[in-house]
Amino acid sequence: MNSAEFRKKGRDMVDYIANYLEQIESRQVFPDVEPGYLRPMIPDSAPEEGETYEDIMKDVERVIMPGVTHWHSPYFFAYFPTASSYPAMLADMLCGAIGCIGFTWASSPACTELETVMLDWLGKLIGLPEQFLAGSKGEGGGVIQGTASEATLMALLAARTKVTRRLQAENPELSEAEIVSRMVAYSSDQAHSSVERAGLISGVRMKKIPSDENFVLCGEAVKKALEKDRAEGLIPVFVCATLGTTPSCSFDNLMELGPICNTENIWLHVDAAYAGSAFICPEFRYLMKGVEFADSFNFNPHKWLLVNFDCSAFWVKKRSDLIGAFKIDPVYLQYDQQESGLVTDYRHWQIPLGRRFRSLKLWFVLRMYGVKGLQDYIRKGSNTLNKALLQKINDLKKIHLVPCCLGDKFILRFAVCARTVESNHVVFAWKHIEALATGLLMEEAEKK
Repeated sequence: MNSAEFRKKGRDMVDYIANYLEQIESRQVFPDVEPGYLRPMIPDSAPEEGETYEDIMKDVERVIMPGVTHWHSPYFFAYFPTASSYPAMLADMLCGAIGCIGFTWASSPACTELETVMLDWLGKLIGLPEQFLAGSKGEGGGVIQGTASEATLMALLAARTKVTRRLQAENPELSEAEIVSRMVAYSSDQAHSSVERAGLISGVRMKKIPSDENFVLCGEAVKKALEKDRAEGLIPVFVCATLGTTPSCSFDNLMELGPICNTENIWLHVDAAYAGSAFICPEFRYLMKGVEFADSFNFNPHKWLLVNFDCSAFWVKKRSDLIGAFKIDPVYLQYDQQESGLVTDYRHWQIPLGRRFRSLKLWFVLRMYGVKGLQDYIRKGSNTLNKALLQKINDLKKIHLVPCCLGDKFILRFAVCARTVESNHVVFAWKHIEALATGLLMEEAEKK
């Protein structure tokens, strides 16, 4: 394919993608296929001669689409929200075209420096304390990981290394294996399975602490676990607190957990992968109260902030803790500006060496939507949209609602009024409201 063909087929692909997203509601959200469905539909071996683009695209519909779970369908309510937007898709196209592998500053200065600045932008946007930002002289900073699973693992490995070096400095006779064998990390019984997996990979035993009746991890439960384990000769090194758990979107109590971890010299990691995007709205930031006690913080813009997967934002209060745990510096990765103190080599901040130019899609989305546009998306609409939704509901006359105003917000009230109301009536009403709201939001998205 030469550049002229690429221009034409590129336009065709953009049309295909736009049509797919515009018509996604007509596709069955979950595929009706059995395991192994695909193999009989394609040859056993790769073709000897090249095939046409047109034939490949026919097979996208024939072979691929029947087996796709349509995550961006308005009927998809599984797992978690997945972000998607045209600006992010365009940035991903540019990322693929540039094709840099940004493991060091020298391998592509723009790839590194834009990411550093974008994580500062994003940190300010959600109200992170200044200690987590790189700025021009800060000790903290952010990095884009592939997933929150990687962020949790990185935090745990950094904590493990930090404690190991401290204890070996105090007692040089202690081996690393002996220290790690006594280490213990903690999370709520509501924490994501990736936290337990981080323990398996790191070799640090992970203990689940029971949450309270509201599914919240509280300070007293952690304190008791620490006292018990220290008495048994174990070394507590890490606590993972969750803001927005997967089962119930509960929020662990950072105001209780933070001071305990700081006093006990235990790394506190905050996993806000699911709900962290909401913190761009000031009215939701009370839910992250106590984050100033954390050593690291993570959330996924690719879940709820219109940035396509993969984009998991991870900050540390002291980047030296992270770099110190992972820095290996072979000659072939060294360069002249390395010791200037002005550059970041993100290969020391992650598990893999190579990395894509992921900050481009964050940059495109933040610029094209702006803070207000993203806040409106999280809040799911303005007063104008809420008024339009109420108008649709009452015009159709299947249910009847009245509004109220809370401050400057136009709110739709849902009151259970009649003596004969049963759960099926409430479910019907909710599905009716949901369908109308989804339609309105799709109309708004098409306008943009």
